[in-house]
Amino acid sequence: MSLLVRPSVGLYTAWREAYEEWGDGLHEDGFGLLETDDVRSSEGFREFVDRLSAKESSVDDGATFRWIVEDGKVLGGIALRHESGRDVDVLGHVGYGLRPSARGRGLAVKALREMLGVAQARGMNRVLLCSFVDNVPSVKTIERCGGVLDGIVTTSRGEVGRYTIMAR
Repeated sequence: MSLLVRPSVGLYTAWREAYEEWGDGLHEDGFGLLETDDVRSSEGFREFVDRLSAKESSVDDGATFRWIVEDGKVLGGIALRHESGRDVDVLGHVGYGLRPSARGRGLAVKALREMLGVAQARGMNRVLLCSFVDNVPSVKTIERCGGVLDGIVTTSRGEVGRYTIMAR
């Protein structure tokens, strides 16, 4: 059974539970959430899900969003940016995040491996991932999935490791 599911308005309550656990003002990597998204109302949430779905077929700034779901509970999100460009150079092709209560169970490794299969199906042979070097759990996730450190760049927010994974 797949750990990753397409964003769905049917998961509104479960998604809101995950969102509330993160807390206001915190960044939920992998969800594709923008400051302008109104996810507190059901109509705003529907617009958010529709926007994510539309990006999957977008030619200019396409991305595949999946939610990490287990037993009907949204545990996190993962996103695959389809094209190269400034966002990919800075953020990588893949971004992911798990709600605090779901961390430390190997779910990020499983989700990343599954998303690498999506990348391969899209014809992406090389996937770039970026992580702050002090984010040890993320670095370990990337390395467990075959990530090879290409180099470290210094940004205004800290040092970022750039890793390449060859999609299998």
